[in-house]
Amino acid sequence: METANEILTLWGTPHSLYTGKVRSYLIKKGLPFRELLPAHPEFQQRVLPSVGHMVVPVLELANWELIQDSTEIIEILETRFPGNPMVPATPVQACVAHLLAAFGSEGMLAPAMHYRWSYRAEQENFLRAEFGRAAHSGPNREERLAAGARLMDYFNGFLPVLGVIPETIPAIEAAHEELLDALDIHFQHYPYLLGGRPCIADFGFMAPLFAHLARDPIPASLMKRLAPNVYRWTERMNLTAISDVEFPGLPETYLPDDAIPPTLEPIVRLLFDDWGPHLLAEASYVNEWLRNNPALAAGTLLCHDGERKVHPILGFISYPWRGVTMQRASMPHGLWRFAEVTKRASALTGDAQSRFAALVDRTGGGETMAIELVRSLKREANVLVLA
Repeated sequence: METANEILTLWGTPHSLYTGKVRSYLIKKGLPFRELLPAHPEFQQRVLPSVGHMVVPVLELANWELIQDSTEIIEILETRFPGNPMVPATPVQACVAHLLAAFGSEGMLAPAMHYRWSYRAEQENFLRAEFGRAAHSGPNREERLAAGARLMDYFNGFLPVLGVIPETIPAIEAAHEELLDALDIHFQHYPYLLGGRPCIADFGFMAPLFAHLARDPIPASLMKRLAPNVYRWTERMNLTAISDVEFPGLPETYLPDDAIPPTLEPIVRLLFDDWGPHLLAEASYVNEWLRNNPALAAGTLLCHDGERKVHPILGFISYPWRGVTMQRASMPHGLWRFAEVTKRASALTGDAQSRFAALVDRTGGGETMAIELVRSLKREANVLVLA
């Protein structure tokens, strides 16, 4: 087992959604690390060929072992460095933490990308500088801005894939503002999602809520105006200390007796209201595809064109959502994450099972939590495949 004295290398960028998730985890976990940009020559020469496709973050251990997916990075490090755990030890809190972590990492991609790219013109210079850091090293500002502009056109094209079109934007913004309000109320009572210390739920939410929504000028201004407690939480999540001066009497623990903060329930309800229709449509599409392709071998890449991607696209789905018709790509990566949540929920027994079921019932998540896939999915060699 590695010791916590070794220095890990986080390959990532300041503007990267999933880098923000892993960076916050490393800070709160207390693991020493350095952060390097993909513009570094070693990334192109050594890291990229090993991972197999262009992606950040990548975590490198002292023995040159590389871990790519942000969720797998946290899970592996929690096993190797069990001190200062970032997963609740009690069953219901652990299940809720995994549920929230999955929603943050996968269910909030549309607002994160919308506020970055739909307002590109108002944020152009900032975004060029941010993307330029990933692509160009050196002191020449104009060269860096030009490099950033070349990358931006590629990412800007992701909006329709996530269902972000003029007809759906008002609903996406309304959903985001409702979530910000619920989170703002919660963070008036607690410094973290499950009480007095951070957990995987917080890191999952940091993915969209920091690099995109708390740093890009337009959504950052929105967050500061509508939800200053959420903005303060994003600052807190990048500070080493667990305690916070705003909560001097609160123990640095999760709530006692496996309890869930009452102020968290509106957030769980919004999770099921807004992510549930997407997951149900996604599961229906993927299950039909699996039934139509029963002979596919284990290890088959879940992608319509066979290209290795972090979020592979299998086809397209359509479903009603908040008064509009959401049409977007089928990206099974979210289902893979959610299947891990339902697996944990199914393993609950006794009182824990009853209490979690009651929470799901109160927050309207029964249909979503009943999702089952015809075949299991897994990540293998840094891509999503059939188990």
